[in-house]
Amino acid sequence: MSGKLPKGIIENLYPNEEVLYAIKKKFSLEAKPKWLVITDRRILYVDEKLLGRYELTAVPYEKLELVYVKVGKMYSEFLIKKEDGSEIKLTKMDKDEARKAIEAIRDALNEIAVEPVSIERKKHLMSEEWAIHKPKEAVSRSIRMEPRKFREKREEDPLEKLKKLKELYDMGVITQEEYEEKRKKLLEKI
Repeated sequence: MSGKLPKGIIENLYPNEEVLYAIKKKFSLEAKPKWLVITDRRILYVDEKLLGRYELTAVPYEKLELVYVKVGKMYSEFLIKKEDGSEIKLTKMDKDEARKAIEAIRDALNEIAVEPVSIERKKHLMSEEWAIHKPKEAVSRSIRMEPRKFREKREEDPLEKLKKLKELYDMGVITQEEYEEKRKKLLEKI
């Protein structure tokens, strides 16, 4: 997907940061488009200007307070609120694009959230509202896990452990009793 993105976004992506979804919005009177880019680490909002200039706002998921979408008959409004109270607002978004964007944000948040994050939905006569609120516990994993991959815990070879244990005993770091006790446990694993 990064081949279609403008230079302003590509040069601001972190190494190995994956773009999950991107929306390009251009209204008739605007010279350049605005972009909403959802990655596996944050939300990027880029307002492209003339002559290669742009304004970029990045919202790491840890600093996200609220994502709110109001869907009407023709268009939708998209609001992203940060912890510090600042907001990013996109108007006249396509309903399907708004739905896909909020779902991509939910999925990315679920990768780091301690408890599952869901989209609250309210259906009215002429509109719908979708919202993702920051979980009450406000705790996330501080180390980003590899998505949907389980890390194998390598068990060190018992023979290697025996050699290290003997070295510790020879250096006088452990007593003979400790050495014998650990040695018996390791021999049972062989």
